[in-house]
Amino acid sequence: MATSAARKLNTIPVRREERLSVIEGKKRQRKIRRITAIRTAFFLMIAAAAVSGAITYYLMLQAQITDSVKTISRMERTLNEMKLDNDENYSRITSNVNLEEVRTVAIQELGMQYAEEGQIISFNGEGSDYVRQTGKIPD
Repeated sequence: MATSAARKLNTIPVRREERLSVIEGKKRQRKIRRITAIRTAFFLMIAAAAVSGAITYYLMLQAQITDSVKTISRMERTLNEMKLDNDENYSRITSNVNLEEVRTVAIQELGMQYAEEGQIISFNGEGSDYVRQTGKIPD
């Protein structure tokens, strides 16, 4: 073996540099993995927060819809009760009206009279039940 000492010195630092570069590469890979893990965890936290917010909002909307349905049901029940009361009151009033008594009071107490010939003026309406007087009624 006829090798010089200079050659051996040159080969050893190359191996150390290779080892150092391999170690630095491994350190760099660990750092990249750690950064990737942190980014993934951060993304998952944001995604979980977004899903939690969406679920909370959905549940709030469901609660509002339920309250609205209950309110509508209560209002419909009140409306039906009011309609029944109104119908009962209308029936009670119409059954208590005596048209003969109304005619007697109108003629005797208020001095009203039946219309005579020539006092009744007929006209053709335009399909409306509402009549508005726009001019003087002829004698």
